Amino acid sequence: MPATLTDVAARAEVSLATASRAFNDPDRLAPATRQRVLAAAAELGYETPLGPATRTIGVVVPDMANAVFASLLRSIHDQAWHGRHQLMATNTNEDPSREREALDRLAGSTNGVILCSPRLPVDQLDEIATRTPMVVVNGMLEKAPCVLIGANDGIRQAVEHLRALGHQHLAYVPGPASSWADRNRQDALSEHCAAEGLQLTVVGNQAASVSGGLAAAASVVASGATAVVAYNDLVALGVRAGAQGLGRRCPQHLSVIGIDDLDVSAVSDPGLTSVHVGIAEGGTLAVDLLLEQIDGGARHDDTVHMGSQLIVRGSTGVPEPAHANSPAG
Repeated sequence: MPATLTDVAARAEVSLATASRAFNDPDRLAPATRQRVLAAAAELGYETPLGPATRTIGVVVPDMANAVFASLLRSIHDQAWHGRHQLMATNTNEDPSREREALDRLAGSTNGVILCSPRLPVDQLDEIATRTPMVVVNGMLEKAPCVLIGANDGIRQAVEHLRALGHQHLAYVPGPASSWADRNRQDALSEHCAAEGLQLTVVGNQAASVSGGLAAAASVVASGATAVVAYNDLVALGVRAGAQGLGRRCPQHLSVIGIDDLDVSAVSDPGLTSVHVGIAEGGTLAVDLLLEQIDGGARHDDTVHMGSQLIVRGSTGVPEPAHANSPAG
């Protein structure tokens, strides 16, 4: 079997993401690291899959209107463009039945599929992965490589940041119940709050949108928490707006943290503290892994974890005393 990017990463003793950057985004690597990857590639006879053969790649996302998936689609498109590969993108509107129909259709009409944040059960997805090359972004399968755009490190930093500011009671606003990212984020937040001795209140699942955050605001305020971590930036912005309508100013009465670090986070007022995750890097790597499957045969043991980092802005601060934390305070 021809050498793969995974083989190159192992030989160079770097992560799969670092090996990918050596070929696709070399300016982000130290020269010595890139040279080590290139040397390993030469030793193994590795050839990048971005050759003259044009492939057709299916991409399935739950919500194209969501800025996270728009950013992910853009990174997938940019990476596919290097080899002039064609994309067939499908929006499922968070509907598992539409996701199943789209996957069945794309399995028969494309060279391979990138599935983003799946909503179908794992057994159904594994069955489809046996029939077509597939890479899953933010989902766990046994029969397909997975790119996990996780937030664990950034969530740990968020909890430490809030504790240092003096917060003792946090709330979490979850996203869709079927989302791998939501389960991962909630588990990480619970773990790190317990480690720091902080109280955590989890409110009901919401849509991954501003409207979902608006719907959750009353529950967050009623919980008595002085800080909230939301499933993503859009939910966080909705919570902040809804809480303000209930008389809770940010960050005086309620510190707010999102996840994803969208562009809008930096320009909102106040700027939204957010966990930056590797959306663009994840999309790039998903294309690389899929092309490897298409050209060299399926590899089912690749699971790549992307890093994360807390970006502190004006939406987090020292909580006011309890007697001041009221609409009239």
